[in-house]
Amino acid sequence: QVHLVESGGGLVQPGGSLRLSCAASGNIFSVVDMGWYRQTPGRQRELVAVVVKRGVTTNYSDAVKGRFNISKDDTKKTMYLHMNDLKPEDTAVYHCYALIRTEQFAPNDTQFWGQGVQVTVSS
Repeated sequence: QVHLVESGGGLVQPGGSLRLSCAASGNIFSVVDMGWYRQTPGRQRELVAVVVKRGVTTNYSDAVKGRFNISKDDTKKTMYLHMNDLKPEDTAVYHCYALIRTEQFAPNDTQFWGQGVQVTVSS
């Protein structure tokens, strides 16, 4: 089994910054994709940013491009989402996501999700 644990959420004023962390642990042979999604009540979960193809490409949603940035510490199996110039519309529960190969010769890769952290942007 694989566990994704997020941290770093909270309340911040518009224009402020936050850094979210996602620590992965468990049965991990390799990480295929890893990123962040967010969800607000009554709306579908939407992509924020994701590193795909084992780090070849990073994709950001248009809503956060230029303001948010992903970084990784592979030694700690931790991914960070650096959020700058936050806006009230960024208020959501942010979920860490990973597509993981659990064993070298596993026939498929498996999706895992974290429990989510609340980010509230308000004055």
